[in-house]
Amino acid sequence: MIHKASHRLLPRFFQHSAFFSSNVHHRSTSYASALRQSFRPCAQPALPPTVTNTSQCCRHQSSSSPSEDPSTSKHSKADISSQKNSDTYTIKHGAANEINIQDRVKIIPLGQGIIHVLLSRPDKLNSLDMPMFIAIADAASRLKNDGSLSKDLRVVIISGEGKAFCTGLDAKSVALSGPSSSLKRLLERPSPYGGEDGLGNLAQDVCYLWRGLPVPVITCLHGMCFGGGLQVALGADMRFSTPDCRLSIMESRWGLIPDMGASITLRELVRIDVAKELTMTGRIVSGLEAEKIGLVTRCVDDPFKEAMKVAKEIIERSPDSVAATKELFQSTWVADEETCLNKETDLQMKLIATWNQIAASGRQFGVELFQSTWVADEETCLNKETDLQMKLIATW
Repeated sequence: MIHKASHRLLPRFFQHSAFFSSNVHHRSTSYASALRQSFRPCAQPALPPTVTNTSQCCRHQSSSSPSEDPSTSKHSKADISSQKNSDTYTIKHGAANEINIQDRVKIIPLGQGIIHVLLSRPDKLNSLDMPMFIAIADAASRLKNDGSLSKDLRVVIISGEGKAFCTGLDAKSVALSGPSSSLKRLLERPSPYGGEDGLGNLAQDVCYLWRGLPVPVITCLHGMCFGGGLQVALGADMRFSTPDCRLSIMESRWGLIPDMGASITLRELVRIDVAKELTMTGRIVSGLEAEKIGLVTRCVDDPFKEAMKVAKEIIERSPDSVAATKELFQSTWVADEETCLNKETDLQMKLIATWNQIAASGRQFGVELFQSTWVADEETCLNKETDLQMKLIATW
């Protein structure tokens, strides 16, 4: 919500040399970074004020450089590729900073703040045994709370290695590991991974915790996506699927209900009658039908390539705006109208005149903010002000 004449006020912001610094480590904590400790996917979470003059800010929208391409970045020594070979999703590993959790999930930095979370149990179609439950929840928790991973985080992409994204519960493995103890660990609330104020149990947190990250989460679906696997995918912000991927809310075939957060995620995506029909029948739908009814964002031949394309578009936007957008829609999608309108205003006021908002606005006028005046002499500063001001005036 910006008035059509508000661009005339923009040059005033550029009359202060502080706004020409791209070294935001010495300017302000980004809205998205400040959100990290309090962002929760439940309705109407409290938002902290933007903190200023601290060294903790690290997700500025212009922090990436052209040299930090995922294919060449020092953070991406892994050779990562998605290939449709006999319906198999192939990943070549080897990144020096790749994190392997329980031999089930790999966290792979791709550069530019993009993290790839790979479900890596291909011999069992990435089905959910106890180590897989733990690894997925642990990965989500680390990406939110581990500063070495979270400080520059902009987008998370989740995919499955091998012939399927995830085929749901590995009932045999869970039974062999001790059904009573496993069930208690899965259903005990809160789980160890959601924090002190966590809402979900372990079974729910493998899906629900992705909603708590203040960055977009994208899942890439291929092969099969059944039961708990589909619920993991539903916890993401976007889902890209191959047209021939097979999806199902399959719990009814076992006499159960989908209890891993589907009561939250399904209501945001499909009509209630569609949710009931899919859940009561356990019917398998193709990626194409899933796109038609709203279960997936869109069908593409190469979901990972599409996810990277979207991720690169997102990292060009203000991280504060992206984080606030996610928080806005998740907290208001099923809220009353008054709550929605108030939330829009509250979030907008937290964004207006912040560093990232000014930088984003400047780009629309062809103005990039530089560090050139932050430690420059007075003459350079004054000349820079005039040069930039003239560029803005020429856009009127």
